[in-house]
Amino acid sequence: MWQWFYKLGSPRYFYEMTTGFVPWLARATFLLLAIGLVWGLGFAPPDYQMGDNYRIIYIHVPTASGAIWIYAMMAVMAAMHMIWNIKVADMVAKSCALIGASFCAVALVTGAFWGKPTWGTYWIWDAKLTATLILFFVYVGVMALRSAFDSETAASKAASVLTLVGVVNLPIIYYAAYWWNTLHQRSSELGVRDASANPPEIWIPAVFSGFGLIGLIFVIIILHTRNEILLRERRAQWVQELVKQETGNA
Repeated sequence: MWQWFYKLGSPRYFYEMTTGFVPWLARATFLLLAIGLVWGLGFAPPDYQMGDNYRIIYIHVPTASGAIWIYAMMAVMAAMHMIWNIKVADMVAKSCALIGASFCAVALVTGAFWGKPTWGTYWIWDAKLTATLILFFVYVGVMALRSAFDSETAASKAASVLTLVGVVNLPIIYYAAYWWNTLHQRSSELGVRDASANPPEIWIPAVFSGFGLIGLIFVIIILHTRNEILLRERRAQWVQELVKQETGNA
């Protein structure tokens, strides 16, 4: 197990290991997203209270959850980099920042469109909404901090520290609706845990879109990490041989 763990920390091993299954993961992701979004946005029945306005949850809920879990992954990678100096962990953390910020931005925008018909306003300084906005700023701050250093080593360490400090915001986002009297509802499971809350034709497409978004997260992070590996290891012999091979095939 530990041997596999240390091998995974090798940029070359990570690149070669992901070469084969990324296309399969991308196909499965596309299929899940296509089924979930087409079904949810086009064919799921209207909600008895909100009508068609509720359909935005098929995008809002998975992107909001994804923004939180991506940050958690980024924090784990940052800790691994600081403790064991694993280069691939830092590359994954750097990749997480961009997609995490993108998911957080989509969650905030779709949440605003959800809030207008539900609460009568696009934005309110609700505890959960405010904490999510702070999460977006932390993502942007991590990316900005990386770009502020000329040294990759110094940038990685500074970004890792800020990432770990920002972890304190994650439980605040998750429990805000429980700790304070907020407008945001406490649960967004779409009736998956409580089958009586919504009929299957409403929550089943949410399951498809949710797993599709999870697949999309991993596909983008892996592809971005592979590009980062080629950039940082461009002077390594195995990368130069790979470039020659690809050039020859072209």
